[in-house]
Amino acid sequence: MCGTGPTLYPSFVPLLNKPAPADPEGAGTTSARSPLSRVRTALTVFFALDGLLFAGWVVRIPAIKEQTGASASDLGMALLGVSAGAVATMALTGRLCRRYGSPAMTVACAAVLSLSMALPPLAHSATALGLVLLVFGAGYGGINVAMNSVAVDLVAALRRPVMPSFHAAFSLGGMLGAGLGGLAAGSVPPSVHLPALGLLGLAATAAAGPALLRAPSAPARPADTVRSTAPAAGNRTTGNRTRGPVLLLGLIALCTAYGEGAMADWSALHLQQDLHAPPGVAAAAYALFALAMTVGRLTGARLLERWGQTRTLVAGGAAAAAGMLLGALAPNAWLALAGFAAAGLGLANIFPVAVGRAGELAGPGGVATASTLGYGGMLVGPPAIGFLAEWSTLPTALTTVAALAAGAAVLAYATRNASAPPAPRAPEDATRRSGAASVAAGAPGGTGP
Repeated sequence: MCGTGPTLYPSFVPLLNKPAPADPEGAGTTSARSPLSRVRTALTVFFALDGLLFAGWVVRIPAIKEQTGASASDLGMALLGVSAGAVATMALTGRLCRRYGSPAMTVACAAVLSLSMALPPLAHSATALGLVLLVFGAGYGGINVAMNSVAVDLVAALRRPVMPSFHAAFSLGGMLGAGLGGLAAGSVPPSVHLPALGLLGLAATAAAGPALLRAPSAPARPADTVRSTAPAAGNRTTGNRTRGPVLLLGLIALCTAYGEGAMADWSALHLQQDLHAPPGVAAAAYALFALAMTVGRLTGARLLERWGQTRTLVAGGAAAAAGMLLGALAPNAWLALAGFAAAGLGLANIFPVAVGRAGELAGPGGVATASTLGYGGMLVGPPAIGFLAEWSTLPTALTTVAALAAGAAVLAYATRNASAPPAPRAPEDATRRSGAASVAAGAPGGTGP
């Protein structure tokens, strides 16, 4: 239900076996899980920071457009820099995570993302903006792969399905970043606001980074090659066995991210244009969807513990499909809002569970593959909805979100029996008998070649 045990993810085994430090008040000892709790807290900070910085940039796009004097089409081309930088970096980050460790790559990518926040205010043409957004996109894509890879290992070590809680932190960070950005938009120029966010990001990285860096990195080992989606020649059979399920999980992520992108760009227009809702009610469409998604992710761990991964994915896809059908075809705005809320709850846990399961099957490479496909869905969704709306109607176009959510449920059921290849028997048995003995026998804590 929540992945394999820590034997496949030895980066956190030393933390599980490390004696808990004495309580400074002399009242006893802290929880045996406190080292992992510190890692979980630090990782939550990075997820929230990612959402905060991305939302802070998004809300200042109109001001940056005015600053560069770009037309709508020129701005659209420049914004592709974010996508190009992210997609180009995701696969590379998966390989770097295997070489240097996912914790180190998370910290490095967070620093790059934070520093890149100061670059858009320096651009005074659409071309320059597109170039600096390549750097921003590289940091954004890199940190998403790296921190999800850390999260996969941590979920396995904790033996609890807490992946949705990290994505809830991302959502909350995004809501905070959008709120602060909206307040700043009227009085604070981007040349002050965005670098200030970057400094905040560097401070958060400096504060939370050591907790991740102190966690032992997973060494290069045969299991990495076995779990890789690009195996060596000697492991082609095992690699082929995992590649198909990882691609299907990536398609699940794509189907749900398609809906997130479509809701962000088209939900308010649907309410105002097709259902004649007042501007305030129309503006609440995406806010309600995002809030429902955050609530769903905050309760995701409990849901996964009760239902397991497959039932959660299938039920979520079905709920999202029904909600989007209601939202797209409802005769009034209030029923549409109810449908959008149901869609947010349904979609909430599908993306994090799909990415996490891909990581269980194929390590950082699996996370990179699923994240890249998912990010592609978020990019394809808005323009696809626009094209279909021009060819037909916007309500009809929005029903494609329901169709893809239903498709995600079908794919989730199809991958229900996918499992990671077993690790070598001897190290696994040794770790099960005595984690401390395996560490004492020389379980490495550094990265491999």
